[in-house]
Amino acid sequence: ILIVDDEPAVREALQRSLAFEGYGTQVAVDGYDALAMAEAYAPDLIVLDIQMPRMDGLTAARRIRATGSTTPILMLTARDTVGDRVTGLDAGADDYLVKPFELDELFARIRALLRRSSYASAAGTDAPDDDVLSFADLRMDLSTREVTRGERRVELTRTEFTLLEMFLSHPRQVLTREQILKAVWG
Repeated sequence: ILIVDDEPAVREALQRSLAFEGYGTQVAVDGYDALAMAEAYAPDLIVLDIQMPRMDGLTAARRIRATGSTTPILMLTARDTVGDRVTGLDAGADDYLVKPFELDELFARIRALLRRSSYASAAGTDAPDDDVLSFADLRMDLSTREVTRGERRVELTRTEFTLLEMFLSHPRQVLTREQILKAVWG
């Protein structure tokens, strides 16, 4: 996930929170950095502030979309009027969240955007989904961090998710205690 915000405290808090939830992150400080990093890293999602120096988030979103990118963009901003939200969505954002916000809502919106993005890519290709691990009726989507058993969603802690990922990556294999400890706890 690419986090784009000019305020160091906001960037660092978002980066820590997303990392704690198991997401990999990159950071950019303005729209110019966002464009360069979006091209270099091809993130799964961009969390984009609007009010930034040099190039604002609206311009960055328009330019990202002009490249043909379909990467989901979530705008985070203090601008809260209906007109502001419409402008952000029309500039290319897929969702819009007004500051201050609750982290649970941010995480839910990120999961929804990643889920929609993975459905869209799955619909557009016949290639196997490398981000999905499964065994019997258990399915783990690594990009959205969703686990389902049959039709039921399973909520897991970060450690449980990492442990299950290891088991699903090595089906029908006996793993040593050392392998498990190293993979899950470093």
